[in-house]
Amino acid sequence: MKRSVRTLMLLCLTAALLTVTAFADMGPKPQLVVRVKNAPAEPYYLDILAEGDYDGDGFDGVRWSYNGTEAAALDEALLTALRAAIPEGWHGCVSQGSAGAPMWGDLYPEEWDGDGNPLHTFGYHGVPRTYRILMVTASGETYLSGVLQRQALQCSATVDWAARAVTTPSLVWACALQFLSTLLPTLALELALLAAFRLWNRRNLLVFALTNLATQGALWLFLAVSVVRTGAGFGYALLLVPAEAVILLAEAAVYRRFFAGCTPARATGYAAAANLCSALAGYAIMEPVWRFVVSIS
Repeated sequence: MKRSVRTLMLLCLTAALLTVTAFADMGPKPQLVVRVKNAPAEPYYLDILAEGDYDGDGFDGVRWSYNGTEAAALDEALLTALRAAIPEGWHGCVSQGSAGAPMWGDLYPEEWDGDGNPLHTFGYHGVPRTYRILMVTASGETYLSGVLQRQALQCSATVDWAARAVTTPSLVWACALQFLSTLLPTLALELALLAAFRLWNRRNLLVFALTNLATQGALWLFLAVSVVRTGAGFGYALLLVPAEAVILLAEAAVYRRFFAGCTPARATGYAAAANLCSALAGYAIMEPVWRFVVSIS
């Protein structure tokens, strides 16, 4: 049995290493969600602006964000008015294009929060750190924010159209949202596996909760500077693999020592399965969970 557990752990670590390249582009990406309170009653477009005049030498924002049918359905007059309202020294990331790296975004809302406020999501590597928000309505009303800074990898901003004002959450709150978007999927998956391994009892639940709070908190702190502040790329996977391996060994040691009603081998097998599943599934569900957390906050 012990040999089988060692083999399972080796296979889990090998799979994680082999998927570094495949998942390097599936980690968290730069993202900005703009919520609009007291939104205009008429059609409007909203775009984020990046520094530098648009020279056409970059990624076509409209084509990157919309397929051919969707792009053809855009209101050409409203799109022209939006572009005309862009101040000198700036360019529209979606209405014109992003330079250096691609990004996608929503000129018109496709999601709403629990209070019915429109949400505009902009994502991928081209999301600028320094940005402004521009809104233009069909009747010609405009709003241009001041210069804002995206302090975290994924963050949000709220435009109050009636007050013509914008607010952004503190860095602490932005980081807390990202921690929750990592922790919640992990807890859900690993709790399901806890039941599947027939380890569900009061003592094991307490051990599980305390251990995950400690290990996930440590993982978040370890990756905070390189991911939350500066972004993610291939280096994210290179950091994540050894970090997950350390967490696997730590959790296996804790579960073997403190889990009740099971053998050390079964506790180790659970730790290996839980960490592999949560690590792989986390890539796919982290961003949707983060958007949901932002939408209700």
